Amino acid sequence: MNNGETAESGISILYEDNHLLGVVKPVNVPTQEDSSGDPDMLSILKQDIKDRYNKPGNVYMGLVHRLDRPVGGAMIFAKTSKAASRLSEAVRSHHFRKVYVAVVHGKLPSNQGRLTDTLLKDGSTNTVTVVPKGTAGGKDAILDYKVLGTTDRLSLIEVELLTGRSHQIRVQFSHIGCPLYGDQKYGSAVNKIGQQIALWSVFVGFSHPVTKEEVKLISSPPNQYPWDLWPQEQFKR
Repeated sequence: MNNGETAESGISILYEDNHLLGVVKPVNVPTQEDSSGDPDMLSILKQDIKDRYNKPGNVYMGLVHRLDRPVGGAMIFAKTSKAASRLSEAVRSHHFRKVYVAVVHGKLPSNQGRLTDTLLKDGSTNTVTVVPKGTAGGKDAILDYKVLGTTDRLSLIEVELLTGRSHQIRVQFSHIGCPLYGDQKYGSAVNKIGQQIALWSVFVGFSHPVTKEEVKLISSPPNQYPWDLWPQEQFKR
């Protein structure tokens, strides 16, 4: 299959070779199996490989990074354990770039900046909060942001994660009074039930785990509200 085509599963393929599979994750599809029992990316992609290549038995598909269920965009998966191990190490050593765009309520304190917080996850409620540094179980969370555009009430921002904490972007921007558009969990005071969260993975970049060539996955958010408040050129990388 050529990059840019759509698999029978409906998933858009951004990149594929013998070691890797880069795709566009649709919104509201879990990255991996969860308590909902809904179809998840790992299961969908394993079945897709079985169908397209007539593979008998189990298919290996390694999870390298995650996107929250309501978030869409570029994701890379590993088709071999060697690729999975090497990419996981790239993530740990910060040789793996993840860039997002988001629409948030309000105005940011500056046109670009860095947010540094300590986050604590409550597994029983699947919620994350900002806590004082040194809190037991807390983990450092760092991201850089840049404002790409504004309206009267909303701001379009580009975000590069320097750490990969659960719900990190959503929590850190909510903490400074700029919750993401559509985020029910961390912005219920300003969002309405049924709105789709405006957070999209636009770029994933890394060195190929085998060939060492630079791999870049690029995906633009859908041309619908609130993304369509700005020209589509804003999302090109």
